[in-house]
Amino acid sequence: MNSRTRKLIGTMALLVFVIVYCMLVMGVAIVMQVNNAGSAAELAYYVLAGLLWVPPAACIVWWMQKPPRVTNS
Repeated sequence: MNSRTRKLIGTMALLVFVIVYCMLVMGVAIVMQVNNAGSAAELAYYVLAGLLWVPPAACIVWWMQKPPRVTNS
């Protein structure tokens, strides 16, 4: 797979991942009623939720930046 195709696929995957992750975090916050748990718990939840998307996104970006395989044909 050439680097342009990999970057296109990675960009689309990253976009879909961030949208799905945001919806999931909002849904969990509504179900757990985070806003009723107190300001410290609400802050902790949103800080944790705001940082948990970074490792999966970093893996996608790392995959996008890998050099293409060299084939000996």
